[in-house]
Amino acid sequence: MFSVLFAACSGHTKKVIVYANTDADINDQTKTITQKDNEGHLDKEIQFNTGDKVTIKIIQKDGSTANIDIPEDGYYILNAKAKDTIVGGYQKYSTPEEANRVISQEELKHNIDSLQQLITGQNTNVTNHTFFIPPNTAAKITANTDATIVGPYHGMTSIEQKGNKEPEVYRFYSVKEVRETIDKLQKLTGSDSTTNNEKPEKEK
Repeated sequence: MFSVLFAACSGHTKKVIVYANTDADINDQTKTITQKDNEGHLDKEIQFNTGDKVTIKIIQKDGSTANIDIPEDGYYILNAKAKDTIVGGYQKYSTPEEANRVISQEELKHNIDSLQQLITGQNTNVTNHTFFIPPNTAAKITANTDATIVGPYHGMTSIEQKGNKEPEVYRFYSVKEVRETIDKLQKLTGSDSTTNNEKPEKEK
């Protein structure tokens, strides 16, 4: 009976990427994340092999707490940051050549518009495979725990394809990163970055 139960439990996987601030203590045994700072970036992947709901407790530097449920199998992002929202979603696979191609002004303006919508949470939903993840929340990104999730502050622009199957890739950024990208792209179009109504110093 024990062997049967063990086999049943081992068939479940809840993979969680935690995005936190500098020097956070991420303990998968006690299911507790203790923040020691309000700035900086730290990421760590933890995994639970159980069919039961997992609840992870976040303790922020100011003493406030939040309990985050991971209810079912799959690949999750848990945003334990004190004040920075995480945004992003499915990224169509591209070769290094495609990733480095020159884009038109029309494409550039479309990208700026898409990024501005992203940081305000517009059109972000599971159907569109796009996500807006505020602090102290988690989101199930995919049921595929073998997918590739590229997090904030990583410069990866392409991924090697293995076999004939296109890789399942998701790319995420901090809102701060996206604002900086919008500012750079607007300068390429000759637009003033003040057209973005978001206040640069404010984090969501």
